[in-house]
Amino acid sequence: MTGLRSYLTFVRDNAPFLATGALLSFLSSFGQTFFISIFGGEIRADYGLTNGEWGLIYMVGTGASAALMVFAGGLADRFRVRTLGIFVVWMLALACLAMAFNPAVVLLPFVIFALRFTGQGMTSHVAVVSMARWFVATRGRALAIAAFGFMLGDAALPLTMVWLKSFIDWRMLFVGSAIFCVLASAVLFRLLHLERTPQSVAESNQSFGMNGRFWTRAEALRHPMFWAMTPAVMSFSGFGTAFWFHQAHFAEIKGWSHLSLVAVFPLGTAALLVSTIIYGWAVDRFGAVRLLPVYLLPLVVAFVLHWYAPSLWWTAIAVILMGLAGGGQATILNACWAELYGTRHIGAIKSVATALMVLGSAIGPGLSGWLIDIGVGFEVQQLGYAALFALASLIMIIPVRQARIALAAAA
Repeated sequence: MTGLRSYLTFVRDNAPFLATGALLSFLSSFGQTFFISIFGGEIRADYGLTNGEWGLIYMVGTGASAALMVFAGGLADRFRVRTLGIFVVWMLALACLAMAFNPAVVLLPFVIFALRFTGQGMTSHVAVVSMARWFVATRGRALAIAAFGFMLGDAALPLTMVWLKSFIDWRMLFVGSAIFCVLASAVLFRLLHLERTPQSVAESNQSFGMNGRFWTRAEALRHPMFWAMTPAVMSFSGFGTAFWFHQAHFAEIKGWSHLSLVAVFPLGTAALLVSTIIYGWAVDRFGAVRLLPVYLLPLVVAFVLHWYAPSLWWTAIAVILMGLAGGGQATILNACWAELYGTRHIGAIKSVATALMVLGSAIGPGLSGWLIDIGVGFEVQQLGYAALFALASLIMIIPVRQARIALAAAA
């Protein structure tokens, strides 16, 4: 009871900032794969695309957004969220309108680039960086609460949009998304009327990294721990994205309706909610780095179950396991960058991590779509993805041990 009271007090005392993180996280949904893939069937039909061609277009647009993230992500170290965040949300609204009114398939890679860069890329980046910078001792809880926005989008939007598109043209749903973004930007401005600059936060609330110092992005990129985490960053975003991206195709080959498949997604979101709260507490209690090698393990089992799944209930269990791992992705990984390298240059460092995440989400749909086109069944691919998740966990074991020694020396 004392822990719950403390949690509620924390939320009450920091409500405007926590609400900002959650709202930005939710808005990023309009550029996330789980949202765009809802309309994958309609997009392929309207533009005459195969699974492989649609996956290639998605990979090109997303890959370009990953490249730009490396340069644009550092802006979070220089500008207020009230300025940068609202600007990015306006750009996301324009990207939604571009998708709604795009007349030609040749422009589709540019539209996907705009959605992915402003949505999954910059909007989620600003949300995470602001939480990591604004909070130190309670960073895990802050990231967990901000992740509620991702969860709400993941739980509500697929089922809602699949239902709505049965009687509303899919393009008009993107127009509605743009309007929502514009209205939400006004809420963000009101929430952040007392926000301090990133520089003032760094001076008054700074957090050091390994060896008791701030690391620059160049130094972080030369450190083995950064690259040991890369397979985890890219595999989850890559092959988790591939599953959401080809959800309609997955339902088809399993013999289920698309609506019945998305109806089990809220179970995963419920698991994500619980695991995010638990991981948020665990990060504040034990540190994020210590938890790194274990959070991907539920995905190994989940993707084996996706391969097997003779009925929808088996996939429902797999989706729940994906949600359990997702709580670690939302809290542990995002907290690690600040814990390992400090907060002074967190925007620049996290921008590379975000770029890798976006790059993974580009490779996953493109690779899986190409494999489908050459005859490698999507359900069979799940076994390969499970093996990659296991390998990503193993790779981190020794570097995590070395990083913990450096963190202990700094303490």
